[in-house]
This record gives sequence, C-alpha cells and structure tokens, in this order.
Amino acid sequence: MQVSVETTTGLERRMTVAIPREKINHEIQSRLKSLAGTAKMPGFRPGKVPFNVIQKRYGGQVHKEVLGEMVQNSFYEAVSQEKLHLAGMPHIETSEGVEDESKDLAFTATFEVYPEIELGSMDQVKIEKPVVEITDADIDKMVDTIRKQRMAWQAVERPSQSGDRVTIDFEGKIEGEIFEGGSGKAMPVELGAGRMIAGFEEQLEGVSLNDEKTLSLEFPVEYHNKEVAGKPVTFDVKVTAVEEPVLPALDEEFIKSMGVSDGSLETFRNQVKANMLREAEQNVSSKVKQQVMDQLLVTTPFDVPKVLVDSEIHSLMQQQQKQLGEQAAQELNPSIFEEQARRRVALGLILTEIVKQNEIKVAPAKVRNIVEGIAAGYEHPEEVVKYYFGDKQRLAEIENYALEGEVVEWVISKASETEIPTSFDELVQPGHV
Repeated sequence: MQVSVETTTGLERRMTVAIPREKINHEIQSRLKSLAGTAKMPGFRPGKVPFNVIQKRYGGQVHKEVLGEMVQNSFYEAVSQEKLHLAGMPHIETSEGVEDESKDLAFTATFEVYPEIELGSMDQVKIEKPVVEITDADIDKMVDTIRKQRMAWQAVERPSQSGDRVTIDFEGKIEGEIFEGGSGKAMPVELGAGRMIAGFEEQLEGVSLNDEKTLSLEFPVEYHNKEVAGKPVTFDVKVTAVEEPVLPALDEEFIKSMGVSDGSLETFRNQVKANMLREAEQNVSSKVKQQVMDQLLVTTPFDVPKVLVDSEIHSLMQQQQKQLGEQAAQELNPSIFEEQARRRVALGLILTEIVKQNEIKVAPAKVRNIVEGIAAGYEHPEEVVKYYFGDKQRLAEIENYALEGEVVEWVISKASETEIPTSFDELVQPGHV
C-alpha cells in the first residue's frame, strides 16, 4: 500500500492511497470460493455449484463489497501509519476505472486533523476578582425588593402619578384608520416602568377614573412590528382604574410568609444576607471563570477544525429549535452561531489539552457535592441525587462541569490575581447600579 499526504490549507489534508490489484483480486477470489462451498442454486446440489456460475452470479456484488471494505480499512490503516489525528469524517474519491481488474485501486481522502496545541504561559493570565462586602444598606435594598414583589394595588380617587397603575381601554389609529393589534380592553399600564413606547406612560400621568384622552405618539423606527415602525399613531383611551402601589408591612405575618418560622426581623435579615452572599459567590465564580476562558483563547491561539465548528453550529441550532420551534429555527442563518461555536470548540480543545498535560482529575466526592448542591433546591433532594447517579449521561455532564472547574482553579493558581472591591449591585447587575 502506497500512501502520500499533502497539506492543502490550514488543517486540511489530502491523502492518496494506492492498493495493489493483486491484493483486491485475491480477496475477491477467496470470498467467491467460500460462497461456492455454501451456495444453494436451483439445479445444483448444495456446495456443488460450479465456480464460474458463482462468479457470474455473485462476482459484481462481491467486487463492490471488497472495494468498499478495502478503501475503508486502507484509509484507517494509512491514518495510523502516518500518525494523523482525524477531526472528522473524510471525503473519499476513488480513481476512474475501479472496475478494471488489471489496475491497482487508488483513492484520495480529504479531511481535517486536530491542531497541535501549544499552551500559552499561564503567568500571562491576569484575573480581576470582585470582592464584595454585603452592607446593611444592601440588605435594606434587597428587603424592599422582596416587598415590592409582594406589592398590592389599591384604588385611589386622585389623579394618577408616576409609580401608579392605570387600567385602560384603548383604540389605536394610524392615519385615522384602526390597525391590527392596536386595540384592547382592561390593559394595566404601570406608569414610569418604561414598558410602553415613548410618551405613552408619560401622557397617562394626571388622568383620573373615567377620563377619556387621546395620546399622540410615534412608533420607534426599530419597532418589532415593521408595518407600523416609525409611523405616527394616536390612541383613544378610557381610564377604568387608577391604583397606587401598597407595600406589605414588614411585620411578623409577612416574615413568616417568607419561610422564617420565628417571624423575627433579625432572622429574616440574616436569611436575606445569606442568600445574597450565595448569589455573590456564584457571580464572582462566574466572572472569574469568564476571564479565565477569555484569556486562554488569547494566550493559546491555533486553527480550529471547520468540521468541528460546523458540528457545534448544528448542535446550537438544534437547541434553538427546541426553544423556538422547528419553523422559527429553520429561518435562522447558521452564520449567527459561528462565533459562539468556534469559541466553544476552541475552549474544549484547550481544556482537554490542559487536563491531559497536567493529569487533572475530579474527586468523586466533589462530583457528589455538586449533585447534592443542585438537589438542595428541591423538595425531595434525595430523589434528585438518585436521578443523577442513576443515569451515566447526566452524571457525565456533572463530571465534565466539575472537571472544567478544576481546570479553572488550576489556571488561577498559576495566574496573577488582583482583588477588586465591588458593590453587590455592581456585581449582580452591571451597568444598573
């Protein structure tokens, strides 16, 4: 078997393999002789069918089977011989005249190989770790947020103001004509929430129960409904309710409703603080991990196999299909997933190389801790633990997650880390302090 390999572009290789016809013919004859010993054909006793009849009847089929197997086996034998690490399935083309039993068989395989990854120096990695102290003011703000989530609405007789909720019947018109989707009844509008188009909420400030008013507005140019985007519009509205928000009193009854059995404000605040600390810890971990991944990509550049990127794009589109439905997903352009897919493939290869070179492993106890942490949020945690440990695929996902965490810790141990004082709001809601 003669083998030659050439690099075309990047990670793509073109391999040409020649198989001696003598080897092919020998295998064909061997199989036909084996058939002759067992074949059953009308007019002949079993095992007594003449060879020339066997050859005429089965020769074409056996020839095709042998060629296919020879190509496949020779390809993988050549790959092993040349020490190539395939990144995907090959595209194989056989030479012309493969049916000619006097000629050697030649085929060409085009494929991609995995890149040789040279890990960058981890001391180039610089991590900024947010450090958060939960203050009494932070706890006060979170308690207010929790109360707002339980907020009630109470009717008022005064004119509406920002923060109130106004319920309206409305009819929208563009150029004097009612348009589809522009009318409705009993629609609540929270003034100052910024959920409606510009001016809608502002023009409802100062209205009272049973007032009728025409709002003159304009749809944004980037509005999701392209038929009305950028057009002037009027809304004839009738006010059917004006309500103000009423926060629940921070009393024993409310505190007990939040799961604090003793109804104590101090216990409640301690519970809130514990939850905030847990959320802060998760956010810090996430931000540090993001920095590690970003910098691994910078410090370890290499070509990524296109075949792996295409496979990841397909996987991402399948996920979208489950979320959006098949028809909506089909309208998506695969190119919008390319950057994300390339990143995921590159990081997967880098993490695998780090694990291999440094023999990083995950202790079974750490895997169990992660599973138990997930299970803790459920009513019957023991059932959730069984759910994970009873399915190898689900458990493998946890093991991979844990292994990724071990790699991040390993990188951090080699990197330069700077602690950055950060408020709780900056950490959990960047840009919305």
